[in-house]
Amino acid sequence: MNFKKLTLIAFVFLSILTSCTDDDDNGGFIAIPPRDRAEQQIVDKDSLINYLETHYYNEATFLTPGTHSIEELVIQELPRDTDGSYLPLPNPDTNKILMDSDLLETFETTYVGVNYEYYVLRLNTGAGDSPRFTDQVRVVYTGNLFNGVIFDSTPNPIDLPMTTDQGGGVIEGWKLVFPTFKSSASFMSNSNGTISYEDYGLGAMFLPSGLAYFEVSPSSLIPTYSNLIFKFELLQIEVLDHDNDGIPSYVEDLEDNKNIFDDDTDGDLRPNYVDADDDGDGVLTLDELDSRTYLVISGDDEPILAANEYERSRTTLNGDITIKTVIAMDSDNNGTPDYLESNITINYNE
Repeated sequence: MNFKKLTLIAFVFLSILTSCTDDDDNGGFIAIPPRDRAEQQIVDKDSLINYLETHYYNEATFLTPGTHSIEELVIQELPRDTDGSYLPLPNPDTNKILMDSDLLETFETTYVGVNYEYYVLRLNTGAGDSPRFTDQVRVVYTGNLFNGVIFDSTPNPIDLPMTTDQGGGVIEGWKLVFPTFKSSASFMSNSNGTISYEDYGLGAMFLPSGLAYFEVSPSSLIPTYSNLIFKFELLQIEVLDHDNDGIPSYVEDLEDNKNIFDDDTDGDLRPNYVDADDDGDGVLTLDELDSRTYLVISGDDEPILAANEYERSRTTLNGDITIKTVIAMDSDNNGTPDYLESNITINYNE
């Protein structure tokens, strides 16, 4: 089971749980309100810092040039004396306490009104493209609790949408961390059917519960209010267009606030990223875009697209690439594209 998606089942279960009381004396559940996020973050932060100060990893392995994997990353707790106190770091020439590593980065964010800190061990940034919070990522990962329990893992690459057309997607921590990494520089299909990737994003994230599942327990292996660790390889990305209207979903974040659910130009209660007619003028968004086709002969450079031009498809034949794009037209030159103005109904596909 993939635990990255907050499923509808989990929310339905919580709704039922919080609506049941024992007022009728029939043994019903007593509703337990979620903990205060700000107060829980104080607890989570202390727990995260304590973990990073008392655990170490095999740093020397990743200082050696080459393609590494999460299987090589070994995180261990410092040894303890008989009285329970921590002993010095073993083999300091090859190991490093996480908190002391130059590769550990601290990030801050505000989420649902609460300030959070989270940590990223950046073993390799990658050399491809960075995903946006609306894209799909191809990853290999392992999820751990602080006690070492592995609650989820994917030994083979898996494709996960960061945001879905049902409003779900991956946990908030993933949406924050993955855009700071890049996908692989290149990949090659092998004769045995596998794919080899080179120079991809590689690291580990250490997340407070507020950027993970918080009060939700998506499985019996993940208690509520759990801080989580994910080791990951970011292999490939795909730019998504959830409503297939020609406008990539990240562009439909009009407020540029990393929230595509509050952008609803025509007020029809369907956010633009899942609305095929964004301005509600009766002309589909795709029809309010002009189109263009490029033929790139093998060995030639690809075209540089305009700021308002987006790739729709590409095909390769005998080394030649055909790229089809759409262009967001602004016929009245007022800075707002036609597909977002209900008073402009030009159909460029007629």
